[in-house]
Amino acid sequence: MSDKRVLLIIGGGIAAYKSLELIRLLAKAGVNTRAILTKAGAEFVTPLSVSSLTQNKVHQDLFNLTDEAEMGHIELSRSADLVVVAPATADLMAKAAHGLANDLAATTLLATDKPVLMAPAMNVRMWGHAATQRNVARLQADGVHMIGPDEGDMACGEYGPGRMSEPQDILGAILALLKDGPLKGKRAIVTAGATIEPIDPVRFISNRSSGKQGYAIASALAQAGADVTLVTGPAAIPAPIGVHVQRVESAADMLNACEAALPADVAVMVAAVADWRPAARAQEKIKKSAGALPALALEETPDILATLSKPGKKRPKLVIGFAAETEKLEEHARAKIAKKGCDWIVANDVSGDVMGGDLNQVLLITKDGAEIWPLMAKDAVAHRLVQNVAQALGGKSAGRA
Repeated sequence: MSDKRVLLIIGGGIAAYKSLELIRLLAKAGVNTRAILTKAGAEFVTPLSVSSLTQNKVHQDLFNLTDEAEMGHIELSRSADLVVVAPATADLMAKAAHGLANDLAATTLLATDKPVLMAPAMNVRMWGHAATQRNVARLQADGVHMIGPDEGDMACGEYGPGRMSEPQDILGAILALLKDGPLKGKRAIVTAGATIEPIDPVRFISNRSSGKQGYAIASALAQAGADVTLVTGPAAIPAPIGVHVQRVESAADMLNACEAALPADVAVMVAAVADWRPAARAQEKIKKSAGALPALALEETPDILATLSKPGKKRPKLVIGFAAETEKLEEHARAKIAKKGCDWIVANDVSGDVMGGDLNQVLLITKDGAEIWPLMAKDAVAHRLVQNVAQALGGKSAGRA
C-alpha cells in the first residue's frame, strides 16, 4: 500500500475525533493521507493535529490564492486513489448528492474522478429522515461507497443508527477499495440470508438461514476488487466491509433490489428464499380459536434465480445459484441448474447444522462437470468460489445503467 494515496475529508461532528485515529491507522498501513478539514470540522479537531498526523499540509479554504493559482481543488480531487469522507455529515452528503460546490470539500467531491467512500455520522433522527435516505440512495446509485453508520449511544444522549463506524472498520473498507484484485472493475450482486413472508402483522414464513455464507462470499468478492451489492434478508451478523448493502425482507423486495442493481458481471444467489407466501396477508392478528385451525392459502414467491438467468442485455455473464438440500444432493442440484437456466449451482446438504454454523461442504456443478469440495470454513468456501469466478470472468465489465 506504500504507493496508495487517500484524500480524507473531515466533516463537522463529534465523530471527527475518530478521523485522527483513522489517519494513524492509514499511516501504519503505509497509505499516504492528505486532508481537507471543513470549517465545521475545525470546531472539533485542529488543523495542527491533522497536519501532524498526515505529515502533509491541511487544506481548508476554497479561495486560498496560493492553492487555487495551482487549481488546488482539481489537483486534490485527482491526485488521490480514493476520496474518503469521515465523518460524512448530513450536510456534506446532501451537497454531494445534489452537486453543490460552495466550499472546498463539496467542490472537490464534484470534481473528483476517483472512487468515493463515505462514513455517515449524525443524530439518529437526522439519519432516519426521508431527505437523508433519499440522498444516500442517490449517492449509492452514483457509485459512492458507504460504510455504516453503526447503532449505539450518541453524544446527544439518544440511541440508534447514526454513529460513525469505528476507524478499524473504515480502514478495512479503504484497503478493500484500494486493493488491485483479479475482479477489479467487475460488478457483483450477492443475495444472502432468509426472506420472510408475512402471514399477519406478527407472524411470518421463513427459514433458518443465518446469512453467513452469503456475507462471506460478498466479502471475498470485495477483497478481490469487485464492486459488490449485497441484497440481504434479516441477518444478525455484521455487514461485510466495502460492499453496498441493500436490506430487504420479502422475496419480492429481494427481486426488485437485484434488478435495480443490474447490470452486473456476476450474480451469486446465496439467499434461502422462501418458496411460498400467504396468498393474502391478514391485516389483523389471526386469533386462536379452540378446536379450529385457520385456513392458510399459499402461492409461490417470485423466482429470483430464474429471473436473473433469463437471456437478455442485462443478464450477468455468470449467474450462480445455491441449492440447499437434505437428500439426493447431486440429482436435485443438476435438476435445478437445468430448470433455472443459471451457469453454476453450489449445492450443500443442510440436514445437519450448516444453516447457522461456521462450516460448509459444497458440491460445485457447472455445465462442464461436478466438483466436491472438502468440509471447510464458510470463509474458505467463499474465497475458493471467488477464485473460480475470477478465472471464469473475462472481457469487458458491466457498465452502469
